[in-house]
Amino acid sequence: MRILIAPDKFKGSLTAVEVAQRIEHTLLDAEPEWQVKTLPVADGGEGTAAVLTQATGGHTVTLTVNDPLFRPVEATYGISGDGRTAFIEMAQASGLQHLKAHERNPLETSTFGTGELIRDAILRGVSEVLLCIGGSATNDGGIGMASALGYVFLDRDYRTLPAIGKSLRHITALKRAVLDVPLSKVTFRVACDVANPLYGHQGAAYVYGPQKGASPDDVVELDLGLRRLAAVLLRDFDIDEADLPGSGAAGGLGFGARVFLKARLEPGFDLVASYLDIESELDHTDLVITGEGSLDEQTLNGKVIGGLVRMAQARNIPVVAFCGQLALPTYRVTQLGLHEAIAITPSGMPLPEAMQQAPHLLEKAVGDWVRERTYLLT
Repeated sequence: MRILIAPDKFKGSLTAVEVAQRIEHTLLDAEPEWQVKTLPVADGGEGTAAVLTQATGGHTVTLTVNDPLFRPVEATYGISGDGRTAFIEMAQASGLQHLKAHERNPLETSTFGTGELIRDAILRGVSEVLLCIGGSATNDGGIGMASALGYVFLDRDYRTLPAIGKSLRHITALKRAVLDVPLSKVTFRVACDVANPLYGHQGAAYVYGPQKGASPDDVVELDLGLRRLAAVLLRDFDIDEADLPGSGAAGGLGFGARVFLKARLEPGFDLVASYLDIESELDHTDLVITGEGSLDEQTLNGKVIGGLVRMAQARNIPVVAFCGQLALPTYRVTQLGLHEAIAITPSGMPLPEAMQQAPHLLEKAVGDWVRERTYLLT
């Protein structure tokens, strides 16, 4: 029996690596002769950099950058074992987790720190950057990131504007300063699972601004600012990317990455799967065991389990999922294409207790499943 263990994290309790290790140990305790391969996976969100850094035999870089309000914060990113690729999560520098509730204000926040991470990676010699853009505290259209990389944004008096959300409405021109980082020699790929355009009622400000602290008036101002940024770029550089699906991701950083980095936006799981070469692993697999914290409707749309099932179904490989919480009825589990889904949390257990006991609960659930499903494991 050849088993591929490919889980996502159980958010707040176990990393993807820890989930894979717990499942592996439990399986091999039951049957040491099974051929078991662990391949921790991510969907392009939190934890992706760590998964890809480990999978490629890479190392972690730690440095001090600016948080969304230009305060110093320690952030990390990964570099692949061959030194060619940097794995960067924007939330490390520009994430909502760096702000207290009363500090959330996308008129004042910036992606400058994300640009500092990119700059550091390029100066270390990488030729490719994989950028994960979930969890942002910003709505600056990517001008903060661009500013850290040498771009200058000017008002009507040709004064330099601070690279924050409220500056967007005042941009009259921008300068491509003499860049000391060779952006043109680097390939940028962005993990992006939203299809929102840059502006409008389905755009960055209207859809995501309120959760970042924007008032209704702020949303209008931010949306007008994003329109202004797009108009200046269209007028001066013939760049028209505002309607591209994903441009509105991360407060317009999807747009900024396209415009300033010439980045390619890709579904998060597909991007990760290409780095991990999951397709090749499945060619030598009889059973896939996966998992994530919550199995719900979002699982059907771009998350790890949904992506794995699509790949496995093409090869008629059964997929079994362990999850902290199972929020899908049985018929939806079947529609998803899973052979089986098992919730590790006992009925009635409070969530904080379940998260604390997640390692034990996972091992027990896997052990019980092995004993009860010997027909599948022969």
